[in-house]
Amino acid sequence: MLEDSFSDLEHARLKKLRALEAQGIQPFPTRAEQTHTSQQAIQAFIKTESENDETPVKVTLAGRIRALRPMGKLAFAHIQDRDGRVQLFFRVNDLGEDKLAELIDFYDLGDFIQASGYMFRTKRGEVSLYVEDFTMLAKALRPLPAAKDEVVDGEVVRHATLNDPETRYRQRYVDLAVNPDVQEIFKIRSATVRSLQKFLDDHDFIEVETPILQPIYGGAAAQPFVTHHNQLHQDLYLRISFELYLKRLLVGGLERVYEIGRDFRNEGVSYKHNPEFTQLEFYWAYADYLQVMDFAEQMVAFAAQQVLGTTKVTYDGHEIDLAPPWKRIELRQAILDAAGIDIDQHPTGDSLEAAMTAKDIKLKPGSTRGKLIDALISDFLEPNCIQPTFLYNYPRDISPLAKSKPGDPTLVERFEGFVGGMELCNAFTELNDPLDQEQRFIEMGRAYADDDEEQHPMDDDFLNALSYGMPPAGGFGIGVDRLVMLFSGRRSIREVILFPHLRSLADEEKD
Repeated sequence: MLEDSFSDLEHARLKKLRALEAQGIQPFPTRAEQTHTSQQAIQAFIKTESENDETPVKVTLAGRIRALRPMGKLAFAHIQDRDGRVQLFFRVNDLGEDKLAELIDFYDLGDFIQASGYMFRTKRGEVSLYVEDFTMLAKALRPLPAAKDEVVDGEVVRHATLNDPETRYRQRYVDLAVNPDVQEIFKIRSATVRSLQKFLDDHDFIEVETPILQPIYGGAAAQPFVTHHNQLHQDLYLRISFELYLKRLLVGGLERVYEIGRDFRNEGVSYKHNPEFTQLEFYWAYADYLQVMDFAEQMVAFAAQQVLGTTKVTYDGHEIDLAPPWKRIELRQAILDAAGIDIDQHPTGDSLEAAMTAKDIKLKPGSTRGKLIDALISDFLEPNCIQPTFLYNYPRDISPLAKSKPGDPTLVERFEGFVGGMELCNAFTELNDPLDQEQRFIEMGRAYADDDEEQHPMDDDFLNALSYGMPPAGGFGIGVDRLVMLFSGRRSIREVILFPHLRSLADEEKD
């Protein structure tokens, strides 16, 4: 039972709850009222004050008690709602001794309260609510964690805080309750998604939804999560990408489509990787990767301006300007400049491995050429791409869904965008030749072991769709979580996901 886990302090709160019930006071009433938020009430009062209007600003506020200071026949409290914080002023002469005693004896930090009265300015100048009546909305049986002292109007006030990262991520509801700056992250996240939607909607893209449960996973190089449909007796995969389904829509005549949603990849966890993450992908008929490159930098800059009011962000100690144009450099030249290796001179995995070994570059022996190039990008390029940078023209053998570059069948029209030392986006001129696409799938099967997570499975239905004709197109994907990391200045993806995946508590305790 829940009560069995209670500490002495929590049992004391439970005792207060029972005492309220015994007095006929419902600690979890069915109805609540909130006529104004804290900031709406404050602004309404300031407006009447500036106009010398003496009409009382009558309001009913509701929120969580963040500070409580009994002072004899007076009491002060601060409550937090979605807009911010406001002070409540309680006076025994207006409420009566029994009502004030109810507040002092039975209310704790973390409880939700509804208070009615009129707005006024205290002698110390703080716009506050003069409380004429109040009621409990929800009794918090567990106390908010820890506390710190803060000086408010010359008085020392204790406020709940939470700093331990593991506890914050595991109990995000507590993190949000006691750390207002965390709420701001998710307001930024919501605004970011809306701004991306607006940009695409304004450019005649339509938002669609594609299957999360898929009979064949594809569209990226990643290991999927597997589940089973009991009624259909069928193994299914949580999608790792939207790509192959969105391109089917191009075949059907939807020329500009996008989707924002969750992808799932059964891979490692790091400061920039979470097993489930939010992705935006769009596909644009009659465009190529150069047009998409221009469009992408405009979209990110637009989102920054909409969300932050500027294209400049501070991330990991660097001031970054997201305004176009972004730096552009061919991948071959970038690797040559950074690592001193010309990948065009090493057309096989063995040759490239030997060149990397000669330069004492760490690698996994026996890796494919594509994986070795990915390692060079990760080790030498990505960490140093602080200002927005596009690397373009990628090797064919690591880009099975991209169209070959005219005149050079070893390269494809692909780019990746990097900002703040991390990959942000990926895009192609999309391969629309079904025969070439089939051959790419076959080559991938030969290049990788059967159990290699990088292997892209053959998708006969996708090939069948391409056989009906898909227009030339540009495709693009961006990690929404990473974009929010940039906009909010957070270095860990866990900070910008409400409920990130964590190890079980049992596993934590074993360590």
